[in-house]
Amino acid sequence: MGQVVHKLPKGLRVLGITSLAGEIYLLRPKERDQVEVYDVISYRLQRCLTVPDWKKFADMTSCEHYHCVYISDPFIECIHRLDVQGAATRWPVNDKPDGLSVNAAHNLLVACPGDRKIKEFSSHGNLLRELTRPGDVTKPWHTIQLTNGQFIVCHGVVDDILTRVCMISADGRHILHSHGGQPGSDTGYCDGPVHLAVDNNEFVFFADVNNRRVTLLSPTLHYVRQVVSSDELKGDPWRLYLDVQRRRLYVADEWKDGEYTMPKGRVVVFSV
Repeated sequence: MGQVVHKLPKGLRVLGITSLAGEIYLLRPKERDQVEVYDVISYRLQRCLTVPDWKKFADMTSCEHYHCVYISDPFIECIHRLDVQGAATRWPVNDKPDGLSVNAAHNLLVACPGDRKIKEFSSHGNLLRELTRPGDVTKPWHTIQLTNGQFIVCHGVVDDILTRVCMISADGRHILHSHGGQPGSDTGYCDGPVHLAVDNNEFVFFADVNNRRVTLLSPTLHYVRQVVSSDELKGDPWRLYLDVQRRRLYVADEWKDGEYTMPKGRVVVFSV
């Protein structure tokens, strides 16, 4: 198991976690100051950034090359782009975007689960390609491109026949390895894999939201161990971020105190 080293303040649910230039960025659905920026060492709040004209958040990622963060907004089908000073722009996706990641070419990968698509954009919103994917990879929630061009994709929800983490060929046409199948809770299964992180050795962490755990897989997607269990969370692990250099795994923990209350959230930091 990973060891808890810190817990960032609880408040509204956390919809995205990333880091940029030695700071941790958290995304919450607030009227303003939606992006909270913390020091990566002391975990002290440094400042807040405001996303103008947003409607709904789904995920956030960052790009060290362009010194910016990207935020997906499925309600108005766009990507918001903020630089480190908070200057904001946005561009259309023309589908409902969810999980985000940046590849080695500094381009943005956007998973669109409702439309069963994965799109690649330049940093300023030019659509570079739409990834062809195998037909049984439905509802892709998040994808990360490996250095060899292959893709790790998590897909499926509880009412789908298949809910898996897959490795897909660089052309997007073939599944090379997979973990999961029909929804389940045993070590070889998952139930709602919604978010991914990959380390420098291409070991894969994934948030298994309905099983309330984070699991580690080998580079060929074989089960290695459970990194975070439900005992270490108050609710569901919706988003992950891995600080590879410091070996810190940030897990967005979400729960509700009552049936009619707004979800609450925090980030639990684990040493891995």
